Amino acid sequence: MAGAAGLLVVLSPLIGLIAVLVRLDSRGPALFRQERLGRHQRPFRVAKFRTMHADASDQLHRAYITRLAKGDAEGEGLRKLTADPRVTRLGRFLRASSLDELPQLFNVVAGDMSLVGPRPALAYELEHYRPQHFDRFLVRPGLTGLWQVSGRSRLGFLDMLDLDVEYARHCAPLMDLRILARTPRALFGSTA
Repeated sequence: MAGAAGLLVVLSPLIGLIAVLVRLDSRGPALFRQERLGRHQRPFRVAKFRTMHADASDQLHRAYITRLAKGDAEGEGLRKLTADPRVTRLGRFLRASSLDELPQLFNVVAGDMSLVGPRPALAYELEHYRPQHFDRFLVRPGLTGLWQVSGRSRLGFLDMLDLDVEYARHCAPLMDLRILARTPRALFGSTA
């Protein structure tokens, strides 16, 4: 939590600038809050910069997750829906750079998330889990994780869940440090 608090202080000018730009880009609040599932499937509200128009429905994302889980989206990998008509102009950039996730530092400070861990799950994704995938809830979700640094844009939904389970079963401070060290390359390199 101390690391997240320090990052919030250092990044506060950038966070403030992005908040203003989101408000100027489209109607609606700067932050988007959504219920996710954390450790032991405990619900919490994740904070992100809003990248979609304020009245956007989640039906397109639900259908996309279903296609991925069934293998119908072969070759697409698990990506944010950047070609989605619900996404704003600024939202495309924020998603591509993962800057939309900076407000999750507040979730880390609150204790709902950690810096490293599985991606915070949406409740409607659970219907596509295999029994072993529920082990990902043994640990807190994170801002970055094994999936993010292992080629997230090339991996499918079930691959992501398998990596989350691997992390949850074998996590250790040294593993977290390795993942944190690999995160900038994953964000700005070819694996994002």
